[in-house]
Amino acid sequence: MSQPDIARVKAFLMDLQDRICAALEARDGRARFAEEVWQREGGGGGRSRVLAGGAVFEQAGVGFSHVMGDAMPASATAHRPELAGRRWEAMGVSLVIHPENPYIPTSHANVRFFVAEKDGAEPVWWFGGGFDLTPFYAFEEDVVHWHTVAKRVCEPFGADVYPKYKQWCDEYFYLKHRDEARGVGGLFFDDLNAWGFERCFDFMQAVGNGYLDAYLPIVDRRKGTPWGERERQFQLYRRGRYVEFNLVFDRGTLFGLQSGGRTESILMSMPPLVRWQYNWQPEAGTPEAELYEKYLPARDWV
Repeated sequence: MSQPDIARVKAFLMDLQDRICAALEARDGRARFAEEVWQREGGGGGRSRVLAGGAVFEQAGVGFSHVMGDAMPASATAHRPELAGRRWEAMGVSLVIHPENPYIPTSHANVRFFVAEKDGAEPVWWFGGGFDLTPFYAFEEDVVHWHTVAKRVCEPFGADVYPKYKQWCDEYFYLKHRDEARGVGGLFFDDLNAWGFERCFDFMQAVGNGYLDAYLPIVDRRKGTPWGERERQFQLYRRGRYVEFNLVFDRGTLFGLQSGGRTESILMSMPPLVRWQYNWQPEAGTPEAELYEKYLPARDWV
């Protein structure tokens, strides 16, 4: 298996963060990202960037981190015993965009690389990532576009790649305690190393680069749509599902907290405003009900 080039991966990730932030600032037209450079006790650090109170984006967080340590958390070695006794590095770009207009979906993307090494042994490494879409008021053309870009990203790597990682996304971003999907999916992959370093790195780059192609046309289509208090209240209610997933199920959140990561950076994915309402149900025949009936159940979109 080809050896990983950690420096190239880091250079790509830092450039990706720069490009995504520049594109989001240009679309928003008013707010700018504030950057906080931080160091992690135990090794490594990162750049957390947050845009708040924009004309389009209520809050957008785009973070780069590169952290390391001499030993894996016990929770990780329980699932991956081959990591015991190895020093490790993890790096990635993770972002969550919370628009103000309820007709623009929330979106999430993440691309990451992990490597664990010890003297006298081959390194253990893999890539992971993906992107997924969480609409409140969904439009079929938007969801089809999102998945069309996801499929196009995957096609050079094999006909089976999109169906596999689309299904994995549907299964991963699922709130088991609610028995419902978080959104309309996209791509999710992890533990990717079987193709060798160069091809795996190429795929990770394709996913990272594909995110803006998937998301910005949807932003452009919906940012002028009028909305009122009804839509806002439903948006805030559905954002609660986002919080529930991130705190209960999300691997990146759990790994970051368990490995001594920077809490503010890990939780910058949270929406700025959110609400819960006891036993709320959408009225039949409403756009809110359509989200549950037509869009949240997993289906083929392309």
